Amino acid sequence: MANFAGAKVLVVDDVADNRDLLARRLRRHHLVVVEADHGRRAIEQMELQSFDLVLLDIMMPEMNGYEVLAYLKSHPNLHRVPVVVISALHDLASIVRCVELGAEDYLFKPISPVLLEARVSACLEKKRLRDQEQTFLLALQDEQARSDRLLHNILPASIVDRLKRGSGRIADSFPRATVLFADIVGFSELSAGMPPEELVTLLSEVFSAFDGLVERHGLEKIKTIGDAYMVVGGVPLPSPDDAAAIAELALDMQEVIAHLPAAGSCALKLRIGVHSGPVVAGVIGTKKFSYDLWGDTVNLASRMESHGVPGRIQVTEATGKRLAARYALEERGPIQVKGQGTVYTYFLNGRIASR
Repeated sequence: MANFAGAKVLVVDDVADNRDLLARRLRRHHLVVVEADHGRRAIEQMELQSFDLVLLDIMMPEMNGYEVLAYLKSHPNLHRVPVVVISALHDLASIVRCVELGAEDYLFKPISPVLLEARVSACLEKKRLRDQEQTFLLALQDEQARSDRLLHNILPASIVDRLKRGSGRIADSFPRATVLFADIVGFSELSAGMPPEELVTLLSEVFSAFDGLVERHGLEKIKTIGDAYMVVGGVPLPSPDDAAAIAELALDMQEVIAHLPAAGSCALKLRIGVHSGPVVAGVIGTKKFSYDLWGDTVNLASRMESHGVPGRIQVTEATGKRLAARYALEERGPIQVKGQGTVYTYFLNGRIASR
C-alpha cells in the first residue's frame, strides 16, 4: 500500500482491541488512522474531517453499522467515501443488507492481514479513481460554463439554446422590430491622433456603458463596427414595446455620452438613427458565429444615422407614429435618402412628462 501513504482511514468499532489491531496494521503501511468507538462518534469525525476509507463494525451501541451506512450514503458530502464492513456476523442476510446500503466490501472477523491489505488497497484505488473522475467532471463543467458564457456574449440566449438543441440553420422573420444605429461623430478624425491604448480604452468605456443600457431595456445588441453601434428591439423575442424600449435606450445613450469627459479638446457626440419595420434575423458562420439582421428596415435605420444630425436622435415616420403618445417629437420633415428617395423624419427630443 505504499502508493497510498498518507491516506486517511476511519476505524469504527466499539471494542478497543479490535480498533487497536486494525490501526496498527494500517499504520505499518503509513496510513493515517482515526478511531471511533461507536457510530455517532464516527459520524462526528466524518463531519469534521475528510476520509479516504471507513472500516466499519456492525454491532455497536448507540448507532449500529447499518444506521451509519444509511446515514453516509444519504449525505450529499459523504456518500462517495468507500466503506468496508468488518463484522463477526457471517450470515448472508447481513452481507446483502450492507451491500444494499452501499458498502464497498464485507470482511469477516477475524481478518487476515493479507486479505485486509488487499481489500484496503482495492478500495483506496477506487477512491482515487473516483476523485480523479470527479475532478475531471468539475473541470469539464467549468469549461462548459465558460464556453456558454462566451457564446452568450455573442449570441442571444434563445439562439444559444436552439443551437445547443441541434437546430439546423437559424433564420427567422419578424414582422415588427425597431433597429437603432449610433455613431460617435468625428471619431475617425479624433482617433487619428490618439495612441492605440487610449483609443481602445475610450471605445471600451463607451460601449460597455451602452451594453449595460441594452441589457437594462431588454434589447439585443447586434454588433459594433468601428465606432458604430447597432441594436434591435423585438428580436429574437417579439415585444409590443420594442419602439419605446429603443427610444429609452437612445435617450439614455445620449445622456451617457454627455457625461463622459472630453476626448482631447472635443466633447463626444452621438448621431443616432432609428426605424421600425420587418426584419430577417439569423445566425451565419460555422466557426465564428454571428447573429445578424437583414432587410430594408436595417438599411433605412442605418441611413437615419448617416443622414442625421450630431447630438440628435432621428427617427422615421414609422417609428414616430409608435412613439408619439409618450415621447416629444420634433418634425424635421422630408429628407432625401440614397436608395430610399424621400423619407419623412422626426427628431426624438425626450419623454412626455406624465400628468
